[in-house]
Amino acid sequence: MFHILKARVFIGALAAVLLSGCDDIHDTTLPNGLRVIVKEDHRSSVVASMVWYKVGSVDEPEGLTGISHVLEHMMFQGTQRLQPNEFSRIIAENGGRENAFTTNDYTAYFQQLEKSRLPIAFELEADRMQNLRLGEDQFRKEIQVVMEERRLRTDDQPESLVYEKFMNEAYKVHPYGHPVIGWMKDLEKLTVADVRNWYARWYRPNNATVVVVGDVQPAEVMELAKKYFGPLPARPLQRTPIPAEPPQQQERRATVRVPAQVPFLLTGFHVPVLDPKTAKEPQESWEPYALSVLVGVLDGGDSARFERELVREQRVASRIGAEYDAVGRSPTMLIFSGSPMADKKVADLERALRAQVERLKKEPVSPSELERVKAQVVAGEVYRRDSVFNQAMELGNYAMAGLDPNLLEERAKRLSAVTPEQVMQVARKYLTPNNVTDVTLDPLPIANPKQAPAMGGGSSHVR
Repeated sequence: MFHILKARVFIGALAAVLLSGCDDIHDTTLPNGLRVIVKEDHRSSVVASMVWYKVGSVDEPEGLTGISHVLEHMMFQGTQRLQPNEFSRIIAENGGRENAFTTNDYTAYFQQLEKSRLPIAFELEADRMQNLRLGEDQFRKEIQVVMEERRLRTDDQPESLVYEKFMNEAYKVHPYGHPVIGWMKDLEKLTVADVRNWYARWYRPNNATVVVVGDVQPAEVMELAKKYFGPLPARPLQRTPIPAEPPQQQERRATVRVPAQVPFLLTGFHVPVLDPKTAKEPQESWEPYALSVLVGVLDGGDSARFERELVREQRVASRIGAEYDAVGRSPTMLIFSGSPMADKKVADLERALRAQVERLKKEPVSPSELERVKAQVVAGEVYRRDSVFNQAMELGNYAMAGLDPNLLEERAKRLSAVTPEQVMQVARKYLTPNNVTDVTLDPLPIANPKQAPAMGGGSSHVR
């Protein structure tokens, strides 16, 4: 009981840290539709500036997969007044760093700079929001770069192929089944005209959110936003409805056979994310928080069940993990992945994994275990706030999902309120045999072991 009380005190203290400063988020929309979110953090004279466009692979039709990521590459290839790669050179000369990334749900561009250099970032981003130069020669070069990226990060990575196959099996209707980087056959057919049309369709102020976190004054940031982004005209935005994935009715299985070093299992379940319509109501939006705690029970460090029982005690897994993100534009997957010990088979690992899932359905998580998990999860929330970049990432992610960024300040409290019964309830509701997709890597012999493919995976592509 003493340890439980200490954990509760720790959670309360951390939650208080997170809840303090919730008035620091300033959220404004300019007349042209550009949303500007500013959060003050005066611990150092650094600023993270990001521009988020609400367009990702989920918006891509059949035949144009990967186009959002290709356009991300082209955004660095010059405007009417800047030469290719001059954007990056200017940021570097001003002591900053920059990059971009594309996901299923959005495309984002960021700079980290000393605070006095923020106007430079705004001026450059506003320029390429409307004046991008999309030439045939640069496109031919960049599409080859993207295709090579696909070869290196997916085609030559056994676990990336498993992940790609898994998503394609799990989603039969919803475009989350398409890879962010695109299918190679679509990349090969893509034209510069396609990219121009995609840029004209989505890159406009009324489909963008600017996020700034750091040693700034919100009023000054707003004036900069009005100066550089305010003159850009809004244009009509036609968003094609995203088809809903029908409920899965039976287990789905697939096997990937490629040269690899070790077997690999990826298994997952369709689960909800925070719904913008109900996210502010604790009694209606508790399931994503319970799923987050469930993941912590299984995969929350060395003392969690996966590491303690499957790796150290049963020695059935050489590695195993769980993954779930409660924020997204559409319902997502709760994923378990791992490899068996050398003297075990994938089937052994799968049985042990299923036993852990069934245990969650039948036995309430003990109070001490639940408090430990909550303390760990809430501590992670605090540690993420140490970085202005991570804070900007969270704010932008919430904005793209249609969530009020102020909900970030309530997340620790919502996680702390999860009960053992709620963890059991979401396990019973979602971790069911009819809702599971399993994809196994069955390794073929490697011709040259010294050049064995490295492990990879994931659904975000960074330039």
